[in-house]
Amino acid sequence: MRFEDVFGLWQEGERRLARADPADRPALDRVVDELVLQLRRRLGGPFTTAELASLYAREGTDWAFEIATRVAPGNPAAWDMPVVAGAAFARYAREASDYRLRQTVQER
Repeated sequence: MRFEDVFGLWQEGERRLARADPADRPALDRVVDELVLQLRRRLGGPFTTAELASLYAREGTDWAFEIATRVAPGNPAAWDMPVVAGAAFARYAREASDYRLRQTVQER
C-alpha cells in the first residue's frame, strides 16, 4: 500500500476531528495523542511515509480500538477509528523524514 493511497483517508480523519462535537473533542484529542505515541513506539526512530503506510497496511487499526476504549472509556465518539486513527496517522506522517520533500514534489 502506497502512502498516496492512504493519506487522503487519514486527512479525512483530521477533517472529521476538526468538525467533532465540542463536548467530545477533549476525549478525541486524548485518544489521538495516545495513538501518535503508540505509532512512535511501533516505528521507532526516523521513518519514511512508505514505512508508515506499510505499518498501516500490515497492522490496520484494530490495535487502536483497544487504546481508544482505555483512554476514553465513557465516550464512544472517541472510538471512531476512521476519525481518531486517521487523524493520528495523518499527524504522525508529518514527522516522516520524507514528508516535506514529498509535499514539495506534489506541489509542482
